[in-house]
Amino acid sequence: MAKRIRLGVNIDHVATVRNARRTFEPDPVHAAVIADLAGADQITLHVREDRRHVNERDLKLIKEVIHSKVNLEMAVTEEMINIALSVKPHQVTLVPEKREEITTEGGLDVVSNFEKVKDAVKKLKEAGIVVNIFIDPEEEQIEAAAKVGADAVELHTGRYAERFAENNEEETKRELERLKRAAAFAKAKGLRVYAGHGLTYKNVRAVAEIPEIEELNIGHSIVANAILKGMKEAVQEMIKLINGLA
Repeated sequence: MAKRIRLGVNIDHVATVRNARRTFEPDPVHAAVIADLAGADQITLHVREDRRHVNERDLKLIKEVIHSKVNLEMAVTEEMINIALSVKPHQVTLVPEKREEITTEGGLDVVSNFEKVKDAVKKLKEAGIVVNIFIDPEEEQIEAAAKVGADAVELHTGRYAERFAENNEEETKRELERLKRAAAFAKAKGLRVYAGHGLTYKNVRAVAEIPEIEELNIGHSIVANAILKGMKEAVQEMIKLINGLA
């Protein structure tokens, strides 16, 4: 029997549209409910320091109303750790955060922030929260993630997605092989293996076929398609695609 890939739908950019007019619509909570009903395995959202996308209100309501899991992307700061401990999402994904970036530009440097990340992981796991760390597909970062006690790593697929968008077949293949090696290494270290960033309906299938990967978190491409097709159809199309049914 073929494996089933779980899909986390990131609804941040529904909030981006809402915040563009500083109004109340579209409501990311409504989007999360529709994605949930369409079959998403979890709702992913990133509460940033500057609240440019979703905010605590969105997080709390989504946690209350959806039936699937909630995955909170968050920086390793005291403020965000306290929010996570208060709301208690099913999973947190520790990510780097820079105010000037448009979106997350790379993986968290666990090696350079070892003690800080280790302390955060300990606090979160003691509260019963699954801890995932978003990292570049590098062995030293994977090894550090295992040593700090993470349950899972999410491999940053941004470079693969960029090379794919450039139609650079040789570099795309090289980045895909890099992801494959990292996934196998992470699995061997006892970590669950996820992936995300820059994945679209056109480039996702090759990543979904990596044997060790069990979860993909995808936001912008699904939200972009939802604007044209509706959230239900956009989510269901991605679920079929990543599981080889379309």
